[in-house]
Amino acid sequence: MAGPLTSLKVLDFSTLLPGPYATMLLADMGAEVLRVEAPDRVDLTKVMPPFDGKFATAFSYLTRGKQTLPLNLKQLEAVERVKELVKDYDIVVEQFRPGVMDRLGIGYETLKAINPKLIYCAITGYGQTGPYRDRAGHDINYLALAGVSSHCGRADSGPPPLGIQVADVAGGSHHAVMGILAAVINRQQTGEGQFVDISMTDAAFAMNAMAGAACLAGGQEQKPESALLNGGSFYDYYRTQDDRWLSIGSLEPQFSARLCDTLGLAEMKGHALSQDPVQQQQLKAALREKVAEKTLREWQEIFADQDACVEPVLTVSEAAEHPQLKARGMVVEVDRGDGVMQKQIGSPIKVGGQIV
Repeated sequence: MAGPLTSLKVLDFSTLLPGPYATMLLADMGAEVLRVEAPDRVDLTKVMPPFDGKFATAFSYLTRGKQTLPLNLKQLEAVERVKELVKDYDIVVEQFRPGVMDRLGIGYETLKAINPKLIYCAITGYGQTGPYRDRAGHDINYLALAGVSSHCGRADSGPPPLGIQVADVAGGSHHAVMGILAAVINRQQTGEGQFVDISMTDAAFAMNAMAGAACLAGGQEQKPESALLNGGSFYDYYRTQDDRWLSIGSLEPQFSARLCDTLGLAEMKGHALSQDPVQQQQLKAALREKVAEKTLREWQEIFADQDACVEPVLTVSEAAEHPQLKARGMVVEVDRGDGVMQKQIGSPIKVGGQIV
């Protein structure tokens, strides 16, 4: 079954994570992606351990489904090659700081003049406008400036360095794909291309969502462990007897009642529904004590048939073997480029029931 984006051709100038992840998603859905690689500039994901075969595992994953064209964009002949290529492409994705593509002679206005239907997506840390447009940054900086980090983590230890790149991927990659596909729909209606400006800081700020609404409209400044979903209630992680962790998200009455009954804490059902921080802390203390009495495996067995929103905190390798993720085809085998099959995370987007 062909992917839904088989009619689209993407010219990808991006490196590192946000752009390549976005174009990988497009390739997973059938788009033809040609990545332009600078022969004189090393993509860090290519040399970032661990390695499997010739390349780093991150590089093999992020370049799957794509073709590669080496071009030194500082050379006139390379610029002319891009101008010729763009006549037949639908989408350009780039991740340089604002103005870099213009200085190379292949900015949006130049390419638009060649192909008026072109959709041009620029992913940057702070966007094409504003006083920070030329400022360097990374995922941790975007989350910090966007207010996200301020209400994450523990009150006594501050914001945590996350294990995944939220601003890069959920902010940059996913919003880029959404913007690109919205522009594709607009082009179908008008025949015109568009410039898509994605700021990872904008996207991270938008992902404050409920916390942002509480602050902006409700006047409640967000702090760690102060709200329902960030550790201010019993919705939290609990250490088991074997130093693993159990997630408890039993917020709704039917789930919290089942949780309390299963743990022998029936007398605390009212605490679970209470808005009183004191009662919430009392319930958390009781949960900490109970969860610490058994191993993670024991809790998994106890809650296996309990619909209570209680799940183990798994490692990545354990998650890959979980029957739910396996049934959804979330681990696939892909040729790493030399004929050897490599295990990779599969596409999370299922179209028409297809496991991509």
